[in-house]
Amino acid sequence: MSLRSRTAGAVLALAVPFALAAVPADAAPVPEADPFVWTDLTPTYTATADYQYEPFAVTDGYAPLGGCARDTATGEGGAGHHYVNPAQIGSLDPAAPAGLLYEADDDGGRALVGVEWIVRAVPGAAAPTLFGQTFQGPANLDGVGSVYTLHAWIWKDNPRGLFAPWNPTVACA
Repeated sequence: MSLRSRTAGAVLALAVPFALAAVPADAAPVPEADPFVWTDLTPTYTATADYQYEPFAVTDGYAPLGGCARDTATGEGGAGHHYVNPAQIGSLDPAAPAGLLYEADDDGGRALVGVEWIVRAVPGAAAPTLFGQTFQGPANLDGVGSVYTLHAWIWKDNPRGLFAPWNPTVACA
């Protein structure tokens, strides 16, 4: 059994408890996704499992984009360090998110905490949807322009919801 197969199996075993975790009463959660969305996210887990080791992401075309993103307007949390694969911008394929979200870990490296789909905003066009969720935005993304985004916190629990734009447990150093 390969490392990739063992990792994917472990990920699926861990996904269900995150899906069933309660949201704290003081949080303002994003409307929760259908519990079966975890099945729809299986290709995302499989496709991004190797990127838990950040150098593999860089080798596969993901490049760091700016510093650590945090919500300075409302203080809702952080989104971490974005790594973007330009070839996947516009993809609505669950196995091909354009962005990976990392946060600094205790060892000075980067830990994968989530993924992000990025679609260029076209004037007059509605925001896309994926997994029954409407993308957030439009917002300006450095080096890309006006985009709609959808985050999925599949590698780190988010008390505000699986698809919330910010995660209060993600910190920027």
